[in-house]
Amino acid sequence: MSDLSGKTALITGGSMGLGKAMATEFYKANGNVALVARRQDQLDNAKAEIEQSASSTGKVHIQSCDVTDADQIIEAHRASVAGLGEIDILVNNAGKSEAHPFMSVTDEIWKGDLELKLFAAIRLTRLVFPGMCERKWGRIINILNTAAKTPGARSAPTSVSRAAGMALTKVLAGEGAPHNVLVNALLIGRIESDQSRRAYDTVDREESYEEYLARSGAGLPMGRMGAASECGSVAGFLVSEGASYLTGCAINMDGGVSPVV
Repeated sequence: MSDLSGKTALITGGSMGLGKAMATEFYKANGNVALVARRQDQLDNAKAEIEQSASSTGKVHIQSCDVTDADQIIEAHRASVAGLGEIDILVNNAGKSEAHPFMSVTDEIWKGDLELKLFAAIRLTRLVFPGMCERKWGRIINILNTAAKTPGARSAPTSVSRAAGMALTKVLAGEGAPHNVLVNALLIGRIESDQSRRAYDTVDREESYEEYLARSGAGLPMGRMGAASECGSVAGFLVSEGASYLTGCAINMDGGVSPVV
């Protein structure tokens, strides 16, 4: 990927899983990374791991923030800019799996999901988008999932909020294109992450975690689950000059499982 010296990326959900993998990729390319997440202990660990991952001229800033709180978002952005400079790359990655039969989803669940997955992205983008346009360089990646394109039964509210995120991606891509602000989405399928570990830990199993991952991925077209580092590599490409004519795309990162392109 391109050298990111002098560029600063802000990544929500940056302390674990996909967020940490993307932050590591940017850091290895000499970029500055601001990790935003709720738990301070996880942020501390992520900062240490990323800094130990490579020799880099980049810096790592961490900021505890609940992205469902508009005031905390403003403070996280302010602190990140104070620590590293203006934001050139935004990765809206915060989220969780929330899928239920439609009639079981209360107003509170709908509101919480939309705050986490849609409004957090809207509010953060509102803070960084004008500066990107003024500087004639910016990259925004919205991390969604394949249900945004192919919602199924019992997939509310996640499929709905993710579909809204895909629409947001297209709106921003159209407005950012004249200013060299490129906006794309990564639609995640079965990727080994901290959510995989939590799913494994919820029930008593005789099989090992590695056996569980192998079994979970056996039925996928590629015969395995994806790795967080592979998502990091694709994100690295999207922010590179090699992707300078790519915007408004929703890319399936799912090993071929989605029935639509």
